[in-house]
Amino acid sequence: MKKILLLFMACATLYTVNAQVQTPAPSPFSKIEQKVGLTDVIIEYSRPGVKDRVIFGDLVPFDKPWRTGANARTKITFSTDATFDGQTLKAGSYSIFTVPSAESWNIIFYNDGKDSGTPEEFNPDYVAVKTTAKMYPIPFNVETFTIDINNITNTGGRLEFIWEKTWVGVDFTVPTDAAVMASIKDVMSSDSPKAQDYFESAVYYLEANHDINKAVTWIDKAVDMTKDKPKFWFIHQQALIHAKAGNTKDAIAAAKASLELAKEAKYEAFIKKNEDVLKEWGAM
Repeated sequence: MKKILLLFMACATLYTVNAQVQTPAPSPFSKIEQKVGLTDVIIEYSRPGVKDRVIFGDLVPFDKPWRTGANARTKITFSTDATFDGQTLKAGSYSIFTVPSAESWNIIFYNDGKDSGTPEEFNPDYVAVKTTAKMYPIPFNVETFTIDINNITNTGGRLEFIWEKTWVGVDFTVPTDAAVMASIKDVMSSDSPKAQDYFESAVYYLEANHDINKAVTWIDKAVDMTKDKPKFWFIHQQALIHAKAGNTKDAIAAAKASLELAKEAKYEAFIKKNEDVLKEWGAM
C-alpha cells in the first residue's frame, strides 16, 4: 500500500511540473483548402486582429516587406502550376510576402522554406513570382486579417487579402483545360466509356466552347445508353447542346422530354430550367 501511495504522489508531482496554462492565441492559426478547377490550393497562416490599432502605414509600414500575417511565414501550396500576371508559379509550396504601399501591393511568392521571419532583403534566386496589385479601400472595418480565394471558375480564381479597411486581390489561372482534355482523351480511347463519361465530356465541351459537334455525338450517346431509365438532367443538357449546335428542333424536343420527366419527379429546379429555355426558343 505504501508503494502504491508513493507512486501516486510521484505521478501527481510529475503532472504538476508538466502542466501548462492554455490561453487563446493572439493571432489564431488558420488553414483553408480550396479546389480551383482540378487544382488543390492550401493556405496556412495566422490571423492578427486590428485591436484598435492603425494597421497599414503604421503597424505594417508602407514600402517594407511584411510576412502577410503573424507568427510563422504564411504558406501557400498549389498542386499544379498556376499563372500570375503571365508568370508561371510551379506546383509546390511558397511563402507569401507582401510590400504594401498606399496605392498598391507587391506580392512575392518566395521558395525559401528553410528560413523563418521576414527577410531583410529578398534573394532573387528564391523569388518564384513577383506581381503588383492595386489596393482598394473598403467602407467598413475588417477586424481579423483574412486571406481567401474567390471569383472561382474552372480555370482560375482570385487570391485576396483583406484587413482593416483594405482589400487587395490578384487573379491567377490554373491549367484545368489541358488536364480535362487529357482525361477525356484517355477515357474515350478506352474500350468501354460509360454513359456518365459521355455526359460529362459533352457538358465540358459545351461549357468550354470546344467542338460542339463532338459534344452532340457524346450527349446523344449518353441519352441513348440511359433510355431504359431516362435521366431528365441528361436530356436537359442534350437540349442545350443541340441548341448551341443550331439544331433548334431537336433542342425543343429534348427540352420538352426533360420537362415531362422533371414534372414526374417533381424536381422544381429542372422544371423551371426547361420551361425557361422553351420560352427562350419560342416553344411555350
